[in-house]
Amino acid sequence: MATTADTIDRTTLEHLVEAGAIRGASIVGQPGGWGVVFQYGLTERVLAARRGAIRNYRRFETLVDYLKSIGIAKYQVDATGYAPVVPASDRKRTDAAQRMKDAHAAVAYRDWLEDKVKTARAGLDDGSNKPISDAEWAAERAQWEREASGA
Repeated sequence: MATTADTIDRTTLEHLVEAGAIRGASIVGQPGGWGVVFQYGLTERVLAARRGAIRNYRRFETLVDYLKSIGIAKYQVDATGYAPVVPASDRKRTDAAQRMKDAHAAVAYRDWLEDKVKTARAGLDDGSNKPISDAEWAAERAQWEREASGA
């Protein structure tokens, strides 16, 4: 379609539409969606996304709704380069599964820790604030080591 230097942002476009300066619009099909080129004066510009790259609408209806909302109801459509889906290898995030596993593990650990803290606090609130003997402490520690080792 065009380079990012040949783009127009939404704010500028909306001002040009309000001023009646837009001569035409062309919706151009691309792999994975639709772009739009606007003609004003002797210039043609492609609609840019917020970060400056060329805006690509995945759904035709979304683009049409946007154009109607800013006051453009007539346009040309060129579907020559349109391909409905970008190949999965271009969109797949290989780290997503690992991120989800890590997130679930973090939640499980947090829940386990909160349970341990609640149990410990409940033991302090029952009025039995007596000191633990060395033998009781050693037995408790041995139990925790057995649990940690999976025995």
